[in-house]
Amino acid sequence: MIKNLEKIKHKDSSNFFLIAGPCAIENEETPLRIAERIVKITDKLEIPYIFKGSFKKANRSRIDSFTGIGDEKALKIIEKVGREFGLPTTTDIHESFQADMAAEYVDVLQIPAFLVRQTDLVVAAAKTGKHVSLKKGQFLSPESMKFPVEKVTDSGNQNVMIIERGTMLGYGDLVVDYRGIPVMKQFAPVVLDVTHSLQQPNQASGVTGGKPELIETIAKAGVAVGVDGLFIETHPDPANAKSDGANMLNLDLLEDLLTKLIRVRESIL
Repeated sequence: MIKNLEKIKHKDSSNFFLIAGPCAIENEETPLRIAERIVKITDKLEIPYIFKGSFKKANRSRIDSFTGIGDEKALKIIEKVGREFGLPTTTDIHESFQADMAAEYVDVLQIPAFLVRQTDLVVAAAKTGKHVSLKKGQFLSPESMKFPVEKVTDSGNQNVMIIERGTMLGYGDLVVDYRGIPVMKQFAPVVLDVTHSLQQPNQASGVTGGKPELIETIAKAGVAVGVDGLFIETHPDPANAKSDGANMLNLDLLEDLLTKLIRVRESIL
């Protein structure tokens, strides 16, 4: 799939590809700073890279939670990142009308896990002609992801991937069932969302928790079982990020992590 993305670099690399960036677009400076750093790392390691940033955080626990700086303003910042660094970009959409709007600015439209069964939303994304990534619902089996994929392909779009982001374990935790990765690879390329898989939802505070100390463990296991790509949200100061700070990777740790993961990848090829 990524070979069809016009702006992606290192297409012929044997490495996994990477989708990475901040959880949310908080301002203009931070995404540009993050992208610049990741481009240097991925060019050095020859990893195909897609920049990720949410233009709007529609799915929030509390009404006073940060949702964004303005839809068009945030989308223009994502577009600027792609233009300045020559990168493909991705963002998530939450309503059908946002598909055409976001498609004007990004290369890949992401469907959130909670919304992956929403037919109108998935079809709207597919019909833009953009690449589509489908987050596996925390409540869905790997086998059932066949049907959201078919909604994309039956709409005339063959550029689709699945993102594994964990399955609910009780009310406040997630677990990654690695048995599902080869199952889903029968339907589309599979990406492991490392950081969201370590979320701890439904906290009493109304702020989602996380276990970022396990990012390396989860990522190594994913690479070992053959994921096509990795999804990692990263930030230079996670403790002060406006969204998902509890589970994001500190940007300073990214190069060392990716270097280790490449060694795992090389060991299974």
